[in-house]
Amino acid sequence: MFRRYTLAFLFLLVACIFAVMGVQAQRRVVIAEWNVENLFDTIDDERTADEAFLPQGEYHWTSGRYWRKLNAMAGVLSALGGDAGMPAVLGLCEVENDSVMRDLTRRSALRTAGYEFVMTKSADHRGVDVVFLYNPNVFRLVSWHPVRVPSLQHGYSPTRDILYAKGLVPSFDTLHFVLCHLPSKSGGGRSATRHRRLAVQTLRSIVDSLMNVDSNAKLLVMGDFNASYDEQIFRQLCPPLQETLPTSRQALMRPVGTYYYQRQWSYLDHILVSPALADWQRSLQHPCASAEVRLPMLLTREGTPNRTYKGPFYNGGISDHLPLKMELWY
Repeated sequence: MFRRYTLAFLFLLVACIFAVMGVQAQRRVVIAEWNVENLFDTIDDERTADEAFLPQGEYHWTSGRYWRKLNAMAGVLSALGGDAGMPAVLGLCEVENDSVMRDLTRRSALRTAGYEFVMTKSADHRGVDVVFLYNPNVFRLVSWHPVRVPSLQHGYSPTRDILYAKGLVPSFDTLHFVLCHLPSKSGGGRSATRHRRLAVQTLRSIVDSLMNVDSNAKLLVMGDFNASYDEQIFRQLCPPLQETLPTSRQALMRPVGTYYYQRQWSYLDHILVSPALADWQRSLQHPCASAEVRLPMLLTREGTPNRTYKGPFYNGGISDHLPLKMELWY
């Protein structure tokens, strides 16, 4: 009897040890996306319409306000990942140029984090672009390139380029990222709708090209889509891609979202994943799920995004969007 209990105890002990070893063998990184609301410097660029964001411009955008925003962003990024640490990869939307990013990564309170970045140089008339920010100690960038939406060829004003990046995490798994900031609905009408459809077609062609070469590609498509998941453009993307945000009616009845407008929340920002990436995460017992980040420094007293500007009036906040994040295990 004693021997039977001893063997049972040893078996249980060994099982526990292997279980603990299995948990310890897994690591996680934070992937995030954030529209940072008109992150302009204070220097005039004659090639773009950035006059409103100059010290003498409509928004009276001064060096003091600029550096206050950069250092506040650094504080958000330091806290964004919680106990999982700072993001390994972060997609930023509405950034004016690479000098702004050098200020953020080399001269702000974020300078000790060691981030590197690549970004597009779009023909967008305001001069805003998308940025792929990454920690080279966790994500080794292998290649990247911008993809232009053929707006001019179809009679539309240029929009932001789409950015593709490929790299490795420490497990040597290859990850593909596609970062976008799709045209807004400003002005409405058929022209805006057609332009957005063109941008989505360009985005879908990138996805198809990747998945035709490798159907098992671990792909994340993220950014500001200027659309909720139930809108038409997502029917062009899903499938094959899968949404990582909650989509059930019950979940969306709660006040959730990354953007607040006319007393209503919505998810304009999204992280979509390929079937292979979703299967990979499920095999590690971690289904893909993203959520907005509600740090106190990002919110007003009413719990809405603390904007930098309300119309032409300086509000002193960081952004009119909340960041979106998900944890990726390997």
